[in-house]
Amino acid sequence: MTLTGHSLIAGQPVVGSGRTAFGFNPATNESLEPAYTLITEDQLTTATSAAAAAYPSFSALDPETHAGFLEAIAGNIEAIGDELIIRAGQETGLPAARLQGERARTTGQLRLFANVVRQGDFRGVRIDPALPERTPLPRADIRQRQIPLGPVAVFGASNFPLAFSTAGGDTASALAAGCPVVFKAHNAHPGTSELVGQAIVQAVKDAGLHPGVFSLIYGPGASIGQALVADPAIKAVGFTGSQNAGIALMRTAAARPEPIPVYAEMSSLNPVFVFDGALKGDVDALAQQYVTAVTGSSGQLCTSPGLLFAPEGELGDKLAAAVGRAVSACAGQTMLTEGIAGSWNAGAEALGSADGVTVVGQGTQGPTKNAPAPTIFGTGVKEFVANHVLHQEIFGAASLVIRYGSVQDLIAATNRLEGQLTASLQLTEEDFPTAAQLLPALEQKVGRIIVNGWPTGVEVGHAMVHGGPFPATSDTRTTSVGTLAINRFLRPVAYQNLPQELLPAALRDTNPWQLNRRIDGTVEAAADAKDKVNA
Repeated sequence: MTLTGHSLIAGQPVVGSGRTAFGFNPATNESLEPAYTLITEDQLTTATSAAAAAYPSFSALDPETHAGFLEAIAGNIEAIGDELIIRAGQETGLPAARLQGERARTTGQLRLFANVVRQGDFRGVRIDPALPERTPLPRADIRQRQIPLGPVAVFGASNFPLAFSTAGGDTASALAAGCPVVFKAHNAHPGTSELVGQAIVQAVKDAGLHPGVFSLIYGPGASIGQALVADPAIKAVGFTGSQNAGIALMRTAAARPEPIPVYAEMSSLNPVFVFDGALKGDVDALAQQYVTAVTGSSGQLCTSPGLLFAPEGELGDKLAAAVGRAVSACAGQTMLTEGIAGSWNAGAEALGSADGVTVVGQGTQGPTKNAPAPTIFGTGVKEFVANHVLHQEIFGAASLVIRYGSVQDLIAATNRLEGQLTASLQLTEEDFPTAAQLLPALEQKVGRIIVNGWPTGVEVGHAMVHGGPFPATSDTRTTSVGTLAINRFLRPVAYQNLPQELLPAALRDTNPWQLNRRIDGTVEAAADAKDKVNA
C-alpha cells in the first residue's frame, strides 16, 4: 500500500493546509518518509460534517450488513501483511512479535464486535405491552431500545499503534454501536495509522456505506484535537493517553453548549499485594514474574505494575533481594519516543530523590539513547502513605516496592491511592482471611482484581473491565476493553403507543432481526418473543 502523507476524509486523501510533520524511528531519532500534512480547523469541519451526514444511514444498518462491515475491516488489516508490522516497528521501536500479537488483538476484537452486532443484545430491547384493562389506570404500550449517540471522536494512543489506535478498541466499539468515527492519528506513528485507515476506508466503500462513516485526520493535539472535541457534530470522545491531555479534553467537552461524554483512560499504578503464603514457595520465580511485568514493552503499558507491597521481615527481605537480582539482569528497551524516554528519566529521578526511597535494583542502559536502564525502587508503607510524590505514575520500566507490617497498613495505603485499573494479589489459601479484609477497600479503588496473576495482558472478552475510578478513567462506570465497551456510545429511547409501521425494526412484533428481548420484565429468546408480544 502507498502512503500518501495526507488525512483520509470521507474516503478521500486530503492535503493538509497546515504545517508538515514526520514519524520518527525512536531507535535512531531519524525522521521517516513521507512527510504528513496537517489539517486546519476549517478542513476539520469537512470530516465532522461528513460524519454527521453518515449517521442516519449507518445507525440504521441491518445486523448482517453491519457485522460484515466490521469483519471486512479485520480482513483488510490482515491483508496488509508484513508491511504493517515493519512500518509500526520503525515508528515505535516495538519488536515484531509484540506487533503481530497486537494486530491479532485488533482484528480479533473487530470480529468479536461483529458477533455482538449479529446477536443484538446490546440494543437493549425492552417491551412493556399495553394493558388497557388495568385499573385504576390502563398502561400504554412502551418499547425501549438503545440507539447510537452520533459521530465519535477517537484519539490514537502512543503505546498501542494498532490495538488502541486507528481500528482499535474505541473505534471498533463506536463503529459497532453504529456511530461514525473521526479518528485523530497519534503523531508518533502516522504511517501505521494511514495503512490501517486505508483498510477501513476500503471496507466502507466495499460495503456501499456513506463515506463519512470514517475519517482519519492528522493535526496538532493542542489545536485540532481540542477543535475536534468542541465540534458540535461530535457526540462522544474515546481517548487513551496522559492524564493532563485527557483532563484537557474533558474540560473542552464540558464547556460546550452541549456537553458530551469523554471516555478517557489515563493513568494507573496497578498495585500488587504480596502475602506471606506466596513467599513460602519459589521466591525467585515470583520476583522474575514481577520484573517481567514491569519491563515488558519497556514498561509502556497502562497495566504495568508500578507498585508492589511486600511484607516486612525475612520473607519480604528475600523477595526484595530476588527482585534486585532479576532487574539487574535486564537491559533497557527502546521507548516509543524521545519525549517519553525523557519523561521517564525525569520521573525516575524525582522518585529516586524522594525521602525514604532507595534503589532495590537497576538494570543496564539499552542499546539506544531512548532505552533507559530499568529500575526498581523501595520504601516503607508509612513513607508511601505520607508522600504523594511516591504515587506518581512513571510511564516506563520503573516500579516501587513498599514494605508493610500488617493488613491495616495495606488498607491505609489502599485508601490513599487514586483510582486504578487493576490490583493483583499474590497469595495462597492460608492468606485468604487476610486478603478478605483488603478486598472491600480494593473494590472502591480499581476496576479489575487479579489473584496469582499479573495485570499485563488484557483479555478481550465479554466479562473484561478495563477501567476504574478517576484518574484511571474519566467515567468509572465504563470499560474501554471487551464487549461492554459498546455501551459507552449508546443511549436509551422509549417509544410509547407507536403503530407497528412507525416502530424501528428491533421493536416490531414480528422481530425481523431475531433479537433476544425483555418482554414485560422477562428475558425471552428471539423464538419466543413474537408469540409473547402477540398473546
